[in-house]
Amino acid sequence: MPAGGDLYQFGPYRLDPEAGILYRGAEPTMLGQRAVALLRRLLESAGAPVSKDALIEAGWDGLAVADNNLTVQIAALRRVLADTADGESWIETLPRRGYRYVGPAVATHVSDASAAVRVASAPTLPEKPSIAVLPFSNLSGDPEQEYFADGMVDDIITGLARINWLFVIARNSTFIYKGRAVDVKQVGRELGVRYVLEGSVRKAGDRVRVTGQMIDALSGAHVWAERYDRGAGDICALQDEIALSAVGAIAPSVRKAEIERVKRKRPDNLDAYDLVLRAQPDVDSGMPEQVTRALALLERAIALEPAYALAHGNAAMCHHCLFLRAGLQEVNRDASIRHARSAIVHGQDDALALTWAGFSLGMDAHDRAAAFTTLEAALAISPSSALTYILGSVILGWGGEAERAIEWSEGGMRLSPFDSWAWAAFDAQAMSHLLRGRYEEACRAAYKSVQTNPAHSITYVQLAAALAKLGRLDEARAAAARVLELHPTFRYSRQFAGVNCAPALAEALGGALRDAGLPA
Repeated sequence: MPAGGDLYQFGPYRLDPEAGILYRGAEPTMLGQRAVALLRRLLESAGAPVSKDALIEAGWDGLAVADNNLTVQIAALRRVLADTADGESWIETLPRRGYRYVGPAVATHVSDASAAVRVASAPTLPEKPSIAVLPFSNLSGDPEQEYFADGMVDDIITGLARINWLFVIARNSTFIYKGRAVDVKQVGRELGVRYVLEGSVRKAGDRVRVTGQMIDALSGAHVWAERYDRGAGDICALQDEIALSAVGAIAPSVRKAEIERVKRKRPDNLDAYDLVLRAQPDVDSGMPEQVTRALALLERAIALEPAYALAHGNAAMCHHCLFLRAGLQEVNRDASIRHARSAIVHGQDDALALTWAGFSLGMDAHDRAAAFTTLEAALAISPSSALTYILGSVILGWGGEAERAIEWSEGGMRLSPFDSWAWAAFDAQAMSHLLRGRYEEACRAAYKSVQTNPAHSITYVQLAAALAKLGRLDEARAAAARVLELHPTFRYSRQFAGVNCAPALAEALGGALRDAGLPA
């Protein structure tokens, strides 16, 4: 019986290295000590190659032995595993390199001397959303693409692991599925995750196509899918670009799926995390009525967890919206700044909380230096955070830094083309093009902003200004009328003061809005 130390569970087997025994179910197998040591070394690096030298070190403790000794022990190990269907193929030979374990998922746990020997049950789902990224299939037949695909998956796992609200399975546990046809629901059960990401790589001529899809392992429903077609020039740069884009798109897709899941829970059975998720769509709306509703949920979350950085960050965003769109009341501006500072204090590892906080500092505290210190801290944690770039572009736009605003907005849209905050990125582009006298581009960006969020008055403000600059006054006045329908108390001079609009932009926008018929 195992009596302590790490145990390795895989398929029907359980390895107790300390006792030197491999169990199949409750029965010990006839496996020698050297084969046990080799198996342990392979399981420790499950899915990854283990060199011959490393295996000889593990099995013979540094003694100089011929390669055929290793071959004999691996053969003995395979004979024991052959008692299980396909078990003999779980140890893969890598010619001239070594060996690799490619069998069922490996669970490592500490033995309990008082517990009966038993097969470990499937891991339970963690409280926060969980994801496993499987090795991408190489469909091109080109061995070079194997390394490209593996490196890209490594980068995706690393990027997702930086998102503190997401539980990400490590590479060693997911790469055991490499080269195998898998059932996503089974993978979810074996690894204890809700979401599974899988994909493929195909090279054709000088082009590389990468596809990815994320599936809810419980229901089998597709959550996200994307295809990337790129030139195969600089493989390393291409690998980084696709990994960054995938992470940027996956994160909001997971959050959206989680919000839908929480909506199905009873309102009286919500913890702080659930409350924040349920509030998120109303926060994202930017509409006073909805954010007021969101604040009630966020205040409940903060009462449960006073140091919950993301709840404070979302609350800051709600008060920002109320400040700009519900009367420019100082009580809302003060609350926005107060919650932003709490988000910074408690959210040093939370990119999303820091993003909301940075936006509040830039827009409501009028402290753009502090805002970008905070936003850059968010990007250091999560370089794929599209929202950080998008909200940063809005601060830059109102600050009159037109070219940088366009650069940040385009960066955010590359990471998350269908982001719920896309309208803000287009809004930043519209005001920046207008400031630079590029009125056609400003008009195109403003139209995109309106199409993305037709309920938000600020999108029509930019459209009215751009149309007025183009001399299309009838259309400009129609857009201005829509501003006042959505925001009856709108006065552009008060808006400019509220966001600390750069003087040159205020002059350019103000003249155009006056021509469109909006009150100063």
